[in-house]
Amino acid sequence: MLTFDKSHFMNYQELADHSRVWIYQSSRALSDKEVKEIKEYGRNFIKNWAAHGKELNAAFEVFYNRFIVLFADESQVKASGCSIDASVHFIKDIQNAYQLDLFDRLNITYKVNGKIDALRMNDFQTALSKGQLTEHTIVFNNLVETKGAFDAGWEVPIKDSWHARMLA
Repeated sequence: MLTFDKSHFMNYQELADHSRVWIYQSSRALSDKEVKEIKEYGRNFIKNWAAHGKELNAAFEVFYNRFIVLFADESQVKASGCSIDASVHFIKDIQNAYQLDLFDRLNITYKVNGKIDALRMNDFQTALSKGQLTEHTIVFNNLVETKGAFDAGWEVPIKDSWHARMLA
């Protein structure tokens, strides 16, 4: 289990649309208990996250018990190599504490009838070719880079995402 400090942190919705986004997709659904613990650990990380000794204006959230997302408004302080390394270390701590894979980019997560599921890329392509998934199936575009893009295009139909190239 991870240790944490219960302090207030910024809601990601309070950040500007140009804020940078890092999305980490879990290899499995997290339990509500795990999400609660991870959120508290994330609050402590955000409270102390800095670049060259200057506090980052940042936020952290867990979505759908599956996605761990970091946000940073870099308009005043840019995330540096060291601060990005610190965020990767933070994510690896979560990964190790909960036996997850948060760096596997070959899983594609999608939503059907409100249910979140994931398939390996090859299996996703097979499901598309068999008609089990369609161009209207909602996928999570984890390649978005800003909060504005996250809000507008993180959850999109396959036909409107990079996944569209897999359509037959």
